[in-house]
Amino acid sequence: MDSFQSVVNNQTNQNTEGGHVIEEKKVDKLIMRPTRITPLVYFDPDRALLELRGKSSPENSIQFYKRLLIALERYAHFGNKDITANFKFEYFNTSSSKCLFDAFKRLIKVRQRGLALTINWYYEEFDDDMLEAGEDYSDLLGYKFNFIETVFN
Repeated sequence: MDSFQSVVNNQTNQNTEGGHVIEEKKVDKLIMRPTRITPLVYFDPDRALLELRGKSSPENSIQFYKRLLIALERYAHFGNKDITANFKFEYFNTSSSKCLFDAFKRLIKVRQRGLALTINWYYEEFDDDMLEAGEDYSDLLGYKFNFIETVFN
């Protein structure tokens, strides 16, 4: 059992018998307001919507993304709706990149449970690096993203 799975089990007080979940818990909404170095994080399990937007270069990416990763792990176990995930980054650093990959892996778990998953990757016109980053994630995960050219405000 990895450390995130352990945290999920502890936070949900789930009981398992023969590998089957007996008690399910609601997944809570998560909103993290953006700063100069961190993105907006909006996750509403009732609307089945995840949105990350802005710049991501926190001093400790693992700590910053921990709450989101736990919420996505919980949704992977207890979510009951098809989910849409929107990623609209202007910039993210290397350590954020690893955390984003971990978030994508948790989203893929939702898909493996039979729920539909839509991943929209937004990039600005002429930002080939951001487009390529999204394409790399899509290729690494073996999952088709929607690539949407946009203008950031």
